[in-house]
Amino acid sequence: MIPVIHHPHYVAESPPGSRYRWGKNGLVRDLLLDMGPAIDWHEPEPMPRGWIEAVHDDSYVAEVIEARVPPAKERRIGFAVTPPMALRAVAVPGGTYAAARVAMERGYAANTAGGSHHALADTGAGYCVFNDLAIAANRLVDEGTCDRVLVVDVDVHQGDGTASLLAGRTGLATYSIHAEKNFPARKARSTLDIGLADGVGDDEYLSTLAATLVPLIDSFAPSLLLYQAGVDPFADDRLGRLSLTQAGLNERDRWIGQLARTRGLPIASALGGGYGDLLEVAQRHVQSIVAVAEGTGIVARA
Repeated sequence: MIPVIHHPHYVAESPPGSRYRWGKNGLVRDLLLDMGPAIDWHEPEPMPRGWIEAVHDDSYVAEVIEARVPPAKERRIGFAVTPPMALRAVAVPGGTYAAARVAMERGYAANTAGGSHHALADTGAGYCVFNDLAIAANRLVDEGTCDRVLVVDVDVHQGDGTASLLAGRTGLATYSIHAEKNFPARKARSTLDIGLADGVGDDEYLSTLAATLVPLIDSFAPSLLLYQAGVDPFADDRLGRLSLTQAGLNERDRWIGQLARTRGLPIASALGGGYGDLLEVAQRHVQSIVAVAEGTGIVARA
């Protein structure tokens, strides 16, 4: 069984004027429900406000929770932060944290949302409100659950918010492999950034991933991997600039799971980006969850 974290607040109606196409999280949930007993469902607690404020500015946290985010910040986020969006913003980091805790017991767990890697200290950005990866990673180390957490971000866009929020914090490191010319225009500095040229395909991508991530894991010696498993490196993604096939994405995720298993590391995944036909994107996310589970040995490869 694959441990999956899901909260009802993940599935919310599109706010007025939203540039983001909502519905993906509900489709991912439904596709996983279709897998029946293969999925072990867990509902997380929302992230306590104090842990959000440990990463984000108190004033911005209040703006979100009270659904009074200024218009300039909402434009930067890409949608209005309505009361349902505020509830979602608090639930998602709770889910990523819960996935990490379950992964430490089971080897792997997947959150059906999250990977909000563009959110910064005082504002959201790029469809991200709170940075669940940074919040969860910081909490896990600060409360003593983990000694060291490595955030591995394979989204086609650089994890600028995560890099910025975790920079200089003890026991935390960030890795981002992304399309160099894609959003954001101004990159932050991760522990290790791998910027790829437009059009990179399966072979070059996978060889570069292995050549750069393995040495970082061996030198940093994390006790947990938080995996931002964006599927937008896919060749036909609406906002991507890379050229991975579905087979390449599957191999990427399976390899990450195998790497975690061979190093004896628990791994927790968050959904990350994917843009285009909603059902096709949701199917790619579900294939990603299954592929990581296959790599970790939780389920046998089909």
